[in-house]
Amino acid sequence: MSQRNPEISKGVDWVVIWLYLLLVSIGILSIFMATYRENDPILRSFLTFKTDYSKQLYFFGFSLILGLFILLTDSKFFTATANISYAFGIVLLLLVFPFHTEVKGTNSIIRLGGIQIQPADICKLFVNLALAKYLSRIETNFNQPRAQLIAAGITLLPAVISIAQSETGLALVYFSFFLVMFREGLPAYYLIIGFSLAVLVVATLLVDKNLLAIILTVIAALSIYALRRQLKRSRGLLTRIILIWAICVGVQRFAVPVIFTKILQPHQVSRIFDLLGVENPYSEAAAPIDTSEATAPIDIPAGSDTLQQRSGGTTEATDAKPKKKKEDNYNVKQSKIAIGSGGFAGVGFLKGTQTRFEFVPEQRTDFIFCTIGEGFGFVGSFLFLSIYFFLLMRIVNIAERQRSVFSRAYAYGVASVLFFHIAINVCMTIGLAPVIGIPLPFISYGGTSLITFTIMLFIMIRLDADRQMVLR
Repeated sequence: MSQRNPEISKGVDWVVIWLYLLLVSIGILSIFMATYRENDPILRSFLTFKTDYSKQLYFFGFSLILGLFILLTDSKFFTATANISYAFGIVLLLLVFPFHTEVKGTNSIIRLGGIQIQPADICKLFVNLALAKYLSRIETNFNQPRAQLIAAGITLLPAVISIAQSETGLALVYFSFFLVMFREGLPAYYLIIGFSLAVLVVATLLVDKNLLAIILTVIAALSIYALRRQLKRSRGLLTRIILIWAICVGVQRFAVPVIFTKILQPHQVSRIFDLLGVENPYSEAAAPIDTSEATAPIDIPAGSDTLQQRSGGTTEATDAKPKKKKEDNYNVKQSKIAIGSGGFAGVGFLKGTQTRFEFVPEQRTDFIFCTIGEGFGFVGSFLFLSIYFFLLMRIVNIAERQRSVFSRAYAYGVASVLFFHIAINVCMTIGLAPVIGIPLPFISYGGTSLITFTIMLFIMIRLDADRQMVLR
């Protein structure tokens, strides 16, 4: 009888669940630290669903209920519905165009009453399932270019739609699924090509376009000279060298300007150039756009020019270029100040001046890490990131012990998405990456993000519990 009705805990990896519970608890605590106001009744404010930390607590409860249902679900359900869920995700993304609500410069939000849904965030779950399903098919030969293109299409279609909705940050998350493809046999030269394109884009931003074109031409000429003997035996090699040279020149002459003027938002462009420490050549195109759409209302430190203007001082420098550049960098500067003020051991619980007095915009969402850094310092930040590290290592270990390609690919998809979110968000808050609006998994405020990550993780736990089965 016990074999027919196995316990829900049978085969479940409780290490992952405990790490998940610990991270979500830290997230609620961090949101509380960032948004709690003195004299508010703590217990009542947690139960009223009026504060951000109260809402996150309820989202957490709902997520746990969903996780329980997932653990009770047959693993074959996820393979059987993978393609249907992917189609549903694409339809949900397309529904954003007629029914979207603009929120802080993005058109990727659907508002249903008092609830906001971001399909671009949810769809990464469906992409993970569909990609794992495709890679696990018997007829899929991933050594063939056709199969590789189909897998790339499954991954990049939602990214293209997200970019059309001005959601560039979440669109970049879908590129993390290429790590899954590499694990399943995607040739390494694709990685080399991708890295080379990234270097070319950065070089285009740092080097004069005419000088860079000359450098590329010299490199092509030197390659032809060095390979002159091989060129006599294979004329196709010369064609490939010329084609690569033409693509590189085309990218730096045409593709990069289009990306930075037509695809990326003006405030994103400014932040990228601020990160590189060079003048923004596209600032004229970006000037008419209000960069404040990317940030929440902010409190300006005492003594600043803006405060003087608000109190009746001169306003002659309001539209000057340095003022705009300061606004573009304000989030990161305040975040770095907050993390730096934490020092080695932190200033203590509810004692952070930067986060408590809202100097850091979006401190409960994209910049939640600075709350931890200020409150608990280097020690707390190290221990916090160590929890992430152990979780990622545990997921990789789970992936490698799967018998099924579907389960392995899905688990690697979970690890890849989590790693991308963690790395970009943390680097963003300390000024090592441009601000692109990516939440910190299980920590940042937001029901859509927490529920999506919870579902992704618990599906992996369910698949791992049935790892003796071969799923397709």
